[in-house]
Amino acid sequence: MRADELLQALLRDERLDAGEAEMLLAHVCGRARSWVRAHDDAELAPEICMAMRALAARRAAGEPFAYVVGSAGFYGREFLVDARVLVPRPETEHLIDDARAFLRERAAPRIADIGTGSGAIACTLAAEIAQAQVDAVDLSGDALDVARENAARLGVADRVHLFRGDLLQPLAGRRYDAILANLPYVPTAAISAAPDPVSFEPRLALDGGPDGLACYRRLLVAAPDALAPHGALYLEAAPPLMEGLRALVAERMPGAEVRVEHDYGGRERFVRIVPR
Repeated sequence: MRADELLQALLRDERLDAGEAEMLLAHVCGRARSWVRAHDDAELAPEICMAMRALAARRAAGEPFAYVVGSAGFYGREFLVDARVLVPRPETEHLIDDARAFLRERAAPRIADIGTGSGAIACTLAAEIAQAQVDAVDLSGDALDVARENAARLGVADRVHLFRGDLLQPLAGRRYDAILANLPYVPTAAISAAPDPVSFEPRLALDGGPDGLACYRRLLVAAPDALAPHGALYLEAAPPLMEGLRALVAERMPGAEVRVEHDYGGRERFVRIVPR
């Protein structure tokens, strides 16, 4: 079967988005998407067609595109992802921008990434800040396996140290120039059901309790003591939760400088907290 014929069949049978169909075929063929567009008359081997149909069926059932192809882009790098971890979101890239700017004058900053998942935040900061030492924590051993593989692939395994445990508990007694947390913040009742792609992601990485702030409420008990002098705490959440998150920070860290930052869409996405 020719490439264009296969794509048209999948657009018809699986109702795939045309762009995603091209990217899937590029993935299966081990080619760039531009090759697919330039060779739409290429004859495809039967095994390519079978593999393509299998992946297309998974995507049509709602599985996240990143899980189907096994990777997701984040801050200019490709991260391995699967059903063990949350898919990194582009909205989180602004968190990296802000943390890099905050830490730029520190020669060898110590950073903690709480709820590391795939390791996207931890590995990116280690790659972007040459002397940074990053301690990354997750409650899920499966997630840490993915993070470990990403750290090795990106050449930062010597500076990304992985810990299994609850929030800051494995890091007791340590102090950090920056603590970043992208914790579960979806209110329990708002977690999507299939076939929404989010329903395929680990519930442990999504469920933020009744109001979405349960994990942050617990983190803020220990976080002030884990910050080095003039250190910063970064907390990411969904825009509808930001008012509640700000109130929680004001209650637990009175007098701190609190700045709300926005994502690519101009929506409130994370807070930076610097105790005075």
